[in-house]
Amino acid sequence: MGDVTSLNRFRKQKARAQARSEADANAVKFGRTRAQREREDADAEKARTALDAHRRDDGP
Repeated sequence: MGDVTSLNRFRKQKARAQARSEADANAVKFGRTRAQREREDADAEKARTALDAHRRDDGP
């Protein structure tokens, strides 16, 4: 006679593995590292301030 196994455990392991593979696929598809996001934000802020520095203020 074989050992009694819990099918819930195997089902949960399978669900975790599938969720992990979907998360990895989404990370490749959409993900950027924190350093990339911060660098892009810093570049955008620098461009915004440079544009504001060259803005003409036409008075009345």
